Formats: sequence, structure tokens, C-alpha cells
Amino acid sequence: MVTILVGGQWGDEGKGKIIDLLSEKADMVIRSQGGNNAGHTVVNAGQEFRFHLIPSGILYPTTTCVIGNGVVLDPRVLLEEMQQVQSRGISIDRLVISDRAHLIMPWHPILDKLEEEQRGDDRLGTTWRGIGPAYADKIRRIGFRAGDLLKPRFLEKKLTFVLGKIKNPILEELYHVAPLDRQAILNEYTEYGERLRPYIKDIFPIVQDALARDGRVLLEGAQGSMLDLDFGTYPYVTSSSPTAGGALTGSGIPPSAVDLTIGVFKAYTTRVGYGPMPTELADTLGEQIRKIGAEYGTTTGRPRRVGWFDAVVARYSVALNGIRSIALTKLDVLDGFDPIRICTGYLSKGVLQTYPMSNISHLKHCEPVYEELPGWGASIACIRRPDAGRPRRVNDASGRTPGQPPLDTRAGRRRSAATWSCDSGTHFSRSTKARGD
Repeated sequence: MVTILVGGQWGDEGKGKIIDLLSEKADMVIRSQGGNNAGHTVVNAGQEFRFHLIPSGILYPTTTCVIGNGVVLDPRVLLEEMQQVQSRGISIDRLVISDRAHLIMPWHPILDKLEEEQRGDDRLGTTWRGIGPAYADKIRRIGFRAGDLLKPRFLEKKLTFVLGKIKNPILEELYHVAPLDRQAILNEYTEYGERLRPYIKDIFPIVQDALARDGRVLLEGAQGSMLDLDFGTYPYVTSSSPTAGGALTGSGIPPSAVDLTIGVFKAYTTRVGYGPMPTELADTLGEQIRKIGAEYGTTTGRPRRVGWFDAVVARYSVALNGIRSIALTKLDVLDGFDPIRICTGYLSKGVLQTYPMSNISHLKHCEPVYEELPGWGASIACIRRPDAGRPRRVNDASGRTPGQPPLDTRAGRRRSAATWSCDSGTHFSRSTKARGD
């Protein structure tokens, strides 16, 4: 059984807690895209873990954890994360890295920062971790893959060409900064190859074997659908496809194998970085929600922008990804607020829009249309199965069809004080397991 888990907003929906819930019963968890520009915070057995590259299924002793071919990975960051996990008594023997996964090279973060600085007021708000430049080199077919680390002579030859003929001339002649040392990089990455050699493999037969055995496979997404390179708020997006389709190309799994796609949504909206966000609350109310929800990035620590739940975005994500179940997180953050507002449409030049417009200028200047619901005026901390009225309204406004199956797969039957399910197909999660994603 294959389950895809995607973020339905701009990332930071709380996917980590849902992944942790599902990973316990999964045979394999695959991280399919993104890099160390994303992070999942998970609280497990009283300990807090922050993952940037390693799938959070590593916390479970029988789960195989795969870093898929759609990921771009920084070997230094990965090795540090592996060491941190091991230092807390957790085995990484079940970790597998696709030999097709592309590498972040030393010039990628440098170019990322230089390009952002050149944009001035039009900067995108990247994390300067080199993710975009690494994906750009992948498309240009001058990228380095994890498998290259296992071939020192090939690595040297390729490094001589890419660094000597392309990257150093750009650094020197365009940006007027010092060139990088080829031999130092070769020595550094050759060492990475020796340390990562036991984990780098061709994952295709491994994944196909899991499918043939009807194993429980979970595809773990990073970021969110509104940051998709094609369907997000371009150019204020990430450099990969954090959609259900991207999960498949980033793992080598065919569409016919997918049984369920789960969309994770926060009970309100957050976004890090620049770009349009129609329901943004740039006032004291937004600051209140940010403080209560601890809305600061796992990777960067940057304060997240905050707004009301945007059902236009949710409706779009449900349709784009084929979402059949919704996981709604951080509902308890809204305990003290009355009324609760849900954006159900956008007014753009006098016309009501029910999906986000591709024209970034129209999206930036549209007016959100709100529906108001009364708050519940009490803590939901001890409630196992709340009155589904307000969450059901989120479900309906998002385009989910009532009566579709709830989140109750073989990978996720467990219920806890932090989770609920209703028969409309919505899965409710409080924010007690982990803050953020």
C-alpha cells in the first residue's frame, strides 16, 4: 500500500507529526524532494527531533528510510544529521540514499546568496542553502549525483570541467569573488563518499521489491503545494515539486501504485519568505496567533507570516494532488479566538475567483472573501472527538467530498489524545506532538 503525504499550503503545516504517526506502521518511508531547506520537528518518546534530510521513520526500528532521487542533499549536513541521530541511540542501518540524488556542491550556497543579493527588492527569500542552484545544475545536466561520490576518477574529471570551465569563471568574472579550490573540494567530497558508501544504492529495485511484497510505503513530502515550481506562486516558490506528482517522480513509484493521498493543512495559514498570501494578518491578531502557535521556521528560525485559513488554496491543493483525506493540525491554537474566519474566495477586479490565479500580480492585489464562524471559547486539549461542525466546514470548503473514507490506513490506525477522525474524511490533529514542520 502506497500513501502520499503532501503539504496543502505553503509548507510548515505540521507534516512531521502526521508522518511520525504513520511511520510507526510503515515498512518504508521515502523522502522524495527538496533538501535541507525544509525541516520536520517530531516529538517521539518524550524527545524532540529535527529532521532536515533523514526521513522521520528512522525513529522506528523496522522501517526502511530512503532518501529518494528527487532530493538534493548536502553531504556535510547529512553526515551531521546522521551523527546526531546516532548520538541519541538510534540506528541508521536502515537508511538508504539514492545514487541518483543530486548533491549540493560548495559553489551552490555561494551562488544562491549572490543571486539573491543581485535581486535587491525583488529577492525571493531563499534560505541560501544552495537548493535552487543545485536543481538548476540538475536541469542543465552538469549536476553531481550521490553515485558520483563512489567513482573518484569520474568525480575528479567532472569537477575539473564544471568548476574550471563554468563555476569559477562565473564567480570571478561575474561576481568578482575568489575562485574555489578544485583539489580541496575533491578531497572533501572523496571523504564524503567513503563515509556514505554503505548507504548509497540504486533504490529502484529496493522500492520495487517493497511494492511487489505489498509493503506499506509512505512518501514523505517537504514544503507545500503552493510552493510547487509549476503550480505555486511562481517565482516565490521552491525549486522542486512538493506535490503528489513530484513525490512519484522523486521516488520511482508509478501512479497506479498509489492507494491514498493525504493532505496536511494547518487550521490557519502560514508562510515563510516573500510572495503573495491573500489572508495574511499583518496586525496584533496575527502576532497573537504566531506567538501561541510558535510559528518560527524549523530550518531558519524565521518568524512565519500568519493568516486565516484559506479554503481557496485548500480547494486548489485537493484538486491538484487528488487528496482523499485531510489532516488538520494546530486546531487548538485557535481556542481563544472568536470569531474564526475562513477565506472562501478572492475578489479580483470585481470577479469572484475560486482558485488561486496564476497571475502573481492579481493574486497579490486580490481581496479575500471571508465566512465567519463562532469560536468554541474553550480548550480542546482533552477532547478525543470534538464536534465536527467547524472542521467539517473546512472540509467542505476545501472541496473534499463528504462520505469519502477517513484517514484509517494500515499505516495509521492509531489514535491518541492528539488526533481525531471524522466520517467526512478529515483527520484532526492538535499541536501537542510537535510545533511546526
